[in-house]
Amino acid sequence: MSDATTHLLLPYILAAQAQKHVTQNEALRILDGLVQLSVLDRDLTAPPGSPADGDRYIVASGATGDWAGWDLNVALWTDGAWLRLPPRTGWRAWVEDEGLLLVYDGAAWIGTTPTALQNMALLGLGTTAGAANPFSAKLNAALWTAKTVAEGGTGDLFYTMNKEAAGDDLGLTLQTGFVTKALVGLFGSDRFRLAVSADGSTFFDGLSVDNANGIVDQPRLPRFKAWTNYDNYVGVGTWTKIGLNNTDYNDQGAFDAANNHYVAPVDGTYLFGATLLYKINASTAARMSGRLVLNGGTEIRGSFGEISGAHVSDATALWLQTMVPLTAGDTVELQGYFRAADGYFAANHTSFWGAKIG
Repeated sequence: MSDATTHLLLPYILAAQAQKHVTQNEALRILDGLVQLSVLDRDLTAPPGSPADGDRYIVASGATGDWAGWDLNVALWTDGAWLRLPPRTGWRAWVEDEGLLLVYDGAAWIGTTPTALQNMALLGLGTTAGAANPFSAKLNAALWTAKTVAEGGTGDLFYTMNKEAAGDDLGLTLQTGFVTKALVGLFGSDRFRLAVSADGSTFFDGLSVDNANGIVDQPRLPRFKAWTNYDNYVGVGTWTKIGLNNTDYNDQGAFDAANNHYVAPVDGTYLFGATLLYKINASTAARMSGRLVLNGGTEIRGSFGEISGAHVSDATALWLQTMVPLTAGDTVELQGYFRAADGYFAANHTSFWGAKIG
């Protein structure tokens, strides 16, 4: 029969043993040192100078002095002496100065935090993961940084997201109060899209990039081209709004054909242009002028032009172009003017166009 227990090597009290309390106390001393094992440090190779009773250490490799030959053992200071406690496989120890839990694997003390996590079904950081969101995190900041060359990396960092087929969706969902306000990614095709929403239900594409050729489109960019399909008569000496009753395109319906002016849908910088084609009434000597007018009364700087001389009917044209900052709700209209003789601004080629550019 052995005189000590198998795992903790606690001494047995033998039959007819004298001074049984010595053996009993030795067993209690070992238990007190090992149960709920917590060590102060694991990096020392020599005993500290002034240990307190009950202090425990995992002895580092290359130990010297009273710890010589105790590498990786637990050293317990008790009753004024160091007691050696050789570890067994499966012992666990809390390292106080590192806040780290270690386990002895039979050859070394290793961290209980795994170096690899594979095939996990759920992972929640600060919150609970579920079937809809197998990886969930609730935090205020996140960092991805490249592994440097000095650390054996390349210095690069790529974050890869992949979908199965072109018709599937792949993207980032940006929400406020869990209501989706923006989507960025590849939705229903391999064309890159940025879409926004006010209510999480109706979305508008603000940016679209064709992956086949890199051509960028802004589907909701405010732009229009309006034209007239009838001759606009303008008398002598009167600035007259040109009637434009057709549009080739009219994004957001911002050109108001009923009032023959453009209404800015949002604040921004806009580029406008116009063509006024002369058509004779009684004389080719009319002096033809044109301008763009802000809010029905202010001539936009740089938009005025005039042609004088003998015009060729249905051939002489005046081109106007200017850039102007607008506030949402501002209106811009095209006006024409004749001096010396009246005339018409001809159908089909008299036009007004514009687009937001900034």
